[in-house]
Amino acid sequence: MATSVRATGGGSPPPAPRPPGISADPGSGSRRQRPSGPSGLRSTLYRLDLKAVPYVFVAPFFLTFAAFGLFPLLYTGWLSLHRVELGGSAQWKGLENYRSLASSEFFWNALANTFTIGVISTVPQLLMALGLAHLLNYKLRGRGFFRVAVLAPYATSIAAATLVFAQLFNTDYGLINTALNWFGLGPVSWESSKWPAQIAISVIVTWRWTGYNALIYLAAMQAVPQDLYEAAALDGASRWRQFLSVTIPSIRPTILFTVIVSTIGATQLFGEPMLFGGSVGISGGSGNQFQTLSLLMYEKGWVTGALGQASAIAWVMLLLLLFIGGIQALITRSNLHRDHRRLRSSRTDHVRRKAGS
Repeated sequence: MATSVRATGGGSPPPAPRPPGISADPGSGSRRQRPSGPSGLRSTLYRLDLKAVPYVFVAPFFLTFAAFGLFPLLYTGWLSLHRVELGGSAQWKGLENYRSLASSEFFWNALANTFTIGVISTVPQLLMALGLAHLLNYKLRGRGFFRVAVLAPYATSIAAATLVFAQLFNTDYGLINTALNWFGLGPVSWESSKWPAQIAISVIVTWRWTGYNALIYLAAMQAVPQDLYEAAALDGASRWRQFLSVTIPSIRPTILFTVIVSTIGATQLFGEPMLFGGSVGISGGSGNQFQTLSLLMYEKGWVTGALGQASAIAWVMLLLLLFIGGIQALITRSNLHRDHRRLRSSRTDHVRRKAGS
C-alpha cells in the first residue's frame, strides 16, 4: 500500500538542525559564524597560545635587559648632563662635563694609553691565536690536551695572573730583568716608564686571551670544507699557501668577530693596569703613564666623587665603541661586496669557457 507524504511550506524541505554552540547570524549568510561556548573558548585559548606565548618566553630577557642594561645606560646619560657628587643632589650642567673632558689633558692621556695598549695587545694576540689554531687543526698526538692547555690562561683569574706577572716584571728582583742582565741589556723600569709599563700590561692581556681566541678560530677552521684543501693540494699549493688562500678567507667573519670583541675588551681594560700599578694603580702609575679610560672613570667617580664626569667618560667610551663598530661593519660590507663580485665573475668565466668548449 503506497503512502504519500505531503510537504508543507510550498514543497521546501525542513531546515537543518543548527549544531549546538553556533549562534544564528542575523546578518547576511556570507559572514563567518564564530563559535560560542566551550569550543569558542578553546579557539580563543589556541590563538593566544599561538601568538602570545612566544612573547611570554622572551619577556624575561627583555625585562632583565631593561632593568640591568637599558636603565643604567639611560641613567648614566642623564648623570653625564648634571653635576653630581656622592651624597649630594644633581645640578643641571648640560654639556659642561663633556667640554671639561675635551680640555682635560688627563682624558687625552688616558685615551692615548687605551689606544696604544689596545693595539699592542690585540694585534699580537690575534696573530698568535691564528697560528695556534692552525697548528691544532692538524692531527697531532695529544691534541685534546693541547686544546685544554691553551684555554688554561683564560680560566685563570685576572687578579692571580696580574700579580704573578707583576712579580716577573718587578724592577729590582723580577725574573725578566734578571734574564735581561744575563744578556747585558741592563734593568728596565717596567712600572715607572711609559712604554715598558704598557708592554708589560699588554703581555698580561695577550697571555690571558690568546688561547680563548685560538679555540674560536679552531672551531671556525674545522667548519671549512675539506674539498677546498684537496683542490688546493691538487693545484700544488703548500700548507702555507692553503692557509693564506683557503683558511683565512673562509674564517674571515670569525676574524672580524674576534677583532670587535678584542676592541671592546681593550677599550674597557681595567683590572690588569690597576693591579699592575699596585698602590698607584687607579691613577695608572706615578705619571699616569698607563692610565686607561676605565681607570680614569673609576677615579673620577669613586675617588674624587665627580659622578657626572665619570658618566660622561662612560658615554664617550660607548660612542667610541659604536664608531669603531660602524667602521668595522663598513669594512665587512665592502668585503662581502667584493666576494660577491668575484663569485659573479668566476661564474661568468665558467659559463663562457663551457660555451666555448
